[in-house]
Amino acid sequence: MARPRLIMALAKVIIAAAWADGQMTNEEINSLKDLLFRMPEMSARDWAALDIYIDSPVSEAGRMRLVEELKTALSSPADKTLAISKLDEVVSADGVVSEEEFAAIDEIGSAIGEVDVSIFGTLGRLLRGPVQRRSEAVTEAHNRELYLEDFIKNRIFYNVRRRLALGESGLDLPETEVRKLSLAGGLMARVAYVDRDVGNSEFDAVVTALQENWDISQEAATLVAEVAIDEISKDLDYYRLTRQFFERTTEAERVGFLDVLFAVAGADGQLSYEETEEIRTISKMLKLTHRQFIDAKLKVPRQRRRT
Repeated sequence: MARPRLIMALAKVIIAAAWADGQMTNEEINSLKDLLFRMPEMSARDWAALDIYIDSPVSEAGRMRLVEELKTALSSPADKTLAISKLDEVVSADGVVSEEEFAAIDEIGSAIGEVDVSIFGTLGRLLRGPVQRRSEAVTEAHNRELYLEDFIKNRIFYNVRRRLALGESGLDLPETEVRKLSLAGGLMARVAYVDRDVGNSEFDAVVTALQENWDISQEAATLVAEVAIDEISKDLDYYRLTRQFFERTTEAERVGFLDVLFAVAGADGQLSYEETEEIRTISKMLKLTHRQFIDAKLKVPRQRRRT
């Protein structure tokens, strides 16, 4: 299909433009990943392919090749319109677009049909604003020490150590699993918090899911659930939460995780429309297909679905 090919070609050019001056900090790289990850047309396979380009500068020869790929993908006026709309989505992801950025989008729109390497200068300047705003949004979020990368390492490890001092059991898992555990807890908490209140049955469902899927003690699962639910009620960065969970899991794990989310959502006896739509959104963000989402949804008995 032409559409996915165009989206991928555009994403690669965006990455190459972001690296135009040969420098990006780790946080800028993460922010660029957040912006690109929002493209719903991008599959898990596509995202894996982009990793080759994201983490290091693109050579001059590489930029020439990417420009040719984009030219080939732009085979109709509709393709040009689509490319500009997707570029606009990336730039305006945080809801703010400056006059200079609007002008740059117009300039790129006028030239995109005759793409050449000169596009990288304009596109690189255009991307500085969105990447910087995304980085600032993460750094200045509530409890600014709680970067999602260190969501469990900073906050939950602190609480585990404190509870260990009181004689309670802790998490005996490798750090990689603990990070995945924290991200899963955050996504479960987000579903439980759809109605801005987490009842006892939903809290217990999160604890049970953590115990069953990570083979940890009830005390440890309760601690993770408490911290996750406390943090999800604040300004936790949803996009980085889903992207990092995606990057730390296999497709089979993500498909199975939909069952976990539906179990949390239906813990009070009924699955609401709002909870279903929240899980649908998470499913899309985790690059799962509509069929995979529907298959998981249909496992919930019809009489318990308010949809």
